[in-house]
Amino acid sequence: MYYLMALAILLVVAKSTEWAFEKIEVHPIIAHVLTGILLGPFILGIVQPSEELKVLAGFGLIMMMLYMGLTSNFSAIAQNTKKAIVVAALGVAFSFVFGFLTVDFFGNGLAAAVFVGATIGNTAIEVTSGVLLKERTKREVSSILIGAAFVDDIIAVYLIGIITGMTRGGLTVLTLGSLTVKIALFITVTLMLSEYVFKRSRWFYSVVRNLNVFFTFTLILTFTLAIAAEQVGLNQIIGAYLAGLTISRLRERKDPMVVTRIKLNELIEDLQVVLTEFFIPLFFIYVGLMFNPPRRDIKLLLILTLYTGAVLGKLFGCGLGAKLSGMSWKDATAIGIGMGGRGSLDMAILTLGLSAGIIDQALFASVVAVSMLTALTTPLFFKRYLRWAKA
Repeated sequence: MYYLMALAILLVVAKSTEWAFEKIEVHPIIAHVLTGILLGPFILGIVQPSEELKVLAGFGLIMMMLYMGLTSNFSAIAQNTKKAIVVAALGVAFSFVFGFLTVDFFGNGLAAAVFVGATIGNTAIEVTSGVLLKERTKREVSSILIGAAFVDDIIAVYLIGIITGMTRGGLTVLTLGSLTVKIALFITVTLMLSEYVFKRSRWFYSVVRNLNVFFTFTLILTFTLAIAAEQVGLNQIIGAYLAGLTISRLRERKDPMVVTRIKLNELIEDLQVVLTEFFIPLFFIYVGLMFNPPRRDIKLLLILTLYTGAVLGKLFGCGLGAKLSGMSWKDATAIGIGMGGRGSLDMAILTLGLSAGIIDQALFASVVAVSMLTALTTPLFFKRYLRWAKA
């Protein structure tokens, strides 16, 4: 099928499904992935994955990571830094162990087990943010949830670098150490530059005041850091994410006229339209198009076990981290439930693993299903738990 026609069909069906799902408060990601699964080779076969769609989806992934960085609040964990780090680290650790043991038990191999364990360890900050927007929680609980989700993103960025290293010939102790140093240096230098450029420099004020110039600067920085990340052995999406994250530090700039915050919000609003209505849906649609495992290889028990491990990993790990930080069991449980959602970053990591051959179609499909289930059920669990806790 001519790719423009395919593109039109995919977007129309995806957005229509998204609008229908909004009425029952289902996350848009689920609508987009389901569109790809329905219209793709797995069910109807109306649209096939093509090189043109792959290129557009790849660009959508980079822009999605930019948007995630822009909408992150770098100072969100400043108030509860230690608590957020402990919560995030234990959540990632428990989820990794559960995911690793599950995949290994089902006989998918060591590399696949490590990969899946690393993938489901991440919490989708967009799911967490959506949960907090709809439910009233204590200020400490909400700040730790956002802060821990942010730390999860940083850990995920590191894991993406490790996974990229795995896809390029495996990792030894020496190469792992070298890669860790390069990742740390790249992130540290980028954030140090952001301290001076976006928080303190006077010349950048003239860039921000003109929204067209600011928009162009953002794109240039995004592609520059994406290329730089690839040159040091990481993945392009790490650079794109850091570009958005560093620009988001304009919120911390001391500006009596609040011009920088206003312009940053205007930039995000302008980007949001084209990203949320075109590029980001297209990436998740393409994830659905790639969903084409042999039906006989789909293991419902694997999906159910992985889903249980993903939910319990965050509940036990993040809940324990919150309790060890001095919070009550009720608040700790709320944090453990609120951190259960997976989403966009999981999908990004999964596509890397599938294209690199670390996981097969069946395992890819299983983890995609788990991610969608957690994005669907986490808001429901969180809402019901809060009602029970207040009763």
